[in-house]
Amino acid sequence: MEAKAKQTNIKMPARKLRRVINEVRGKGAGEAVKILRFMPYIAAKVVLKNLNCAIANASEKWGATADTLVVSEIFADEGATYKRAKPRAQGRIYKRLKRTSHLTLKVKAK
Repeated sequence: MEAKAKQTNIKMPARKLRRVINEVRGKGAGEAVKILRFMPYIAAKVVLKNLNCAIANASEKWGATADTLVVSEIFADEGATYKRAKPRAQGRIYKRLKRTSHLTLKVKAK
């Protein structure tokens, strides 16, 4: 019994998401919500939003509460990279890469 939440094309590199998701992997859903709420990173808000979606999905499917759920699987993959140009001195242009990511989160009952 697993509930899943996915978000694609997040305008944030996967490495910034990974430092947040490594803190909540394997924890109880209620405890993970408390950890994410007080983290100083913007990525924590993205992960918290997806965790709340996964908890709501589990609640709809089998009436589970956040106290009975565990974050069983969570990972961030690289998404598409937007290529932009940055003008520099003497007519040169530097390439600027705007990276995106995909987040997948699964919760299961204890």
